[in-house]
Amino acid sequence: MNRLNKEHTVESPCFGMSRDILRKHRIIAGLDSSEYVDAYKVLRTRVIQKMRENGWRTLAVTSPNTKAGTTVCAINLSIGLALEVNQTVLLVDANLRNPSIHKYLGITPKYCLADYLVDNIPIHDLIINPTAFDQLRILTGNRPLLDSAEMLSSPRMTLLAESLKNHDASRLIVYDLPNLQTADSLAFIPLADAVLLVIEAGSTTEEELARAFEHLHGMQVIGTVLNKFK
Repeated sequence: MNRLNKEHTVESPCFGMSRDILRKHRIIAGLDSSEYVDAYKVLRTRVIQKMRENGWRTLAVTSPNTKAGTTVCAINLSIGLALEVNQTVLLVDANLRNPSIHKYLGITPKYCLADYLVDNIPIHDLIINPTAFDQLRILTGNRPLLDSAEMLSSPRMTLLAESLKNHDASRLIVYDLPNLQTADSLAFIPLADAVLLVIEAGSTTEEELARAFEHLHGMQVIGTVLNKFK
């Protein structure tokens, strides 16, 4: 437990990010105003109101099917939340089978969540600070794990989730997860206060959506996002 708490006193490594790379990967929150940026502002506002109203601190972002755009949504939402006055945010890449947040941001972290789970790297060595967004911290992934579902349901992951949640009462934590067709999300979601479901326009079927809500029975679903709508 002492290792985890070192985050309180150690400054997170800083990473610069290219606006061109962000635009290329559709990371647009915090950039120039547009109808797409405004849509994320609306999402940010509704999410933060719901989280504060219920005293929720951790949000899992997932989807009923593959390629729905959960990672892009999770990153944009986290940046938008971090732009709120007096609101700090931690974005965690919990997609252990295919971590990709670092790719979307164009950064190469030294350590990742897998290093904490497998190699016992201390938490303060994992969390980074993208210099473009002062109130945002990121816990990335940069190598896949074959036993990803087992790692997400392990005592060590549970300890990490509890420690991150208890570190700062004012901080919101966003977990980017795989889709609900995997055991990974089902293993981790009980550790989150609420769930945001990303639906892919023209691709997610009614059957997949119904199955997703069956999987989320008993969980606090904060809402749905219709993504890739043309």
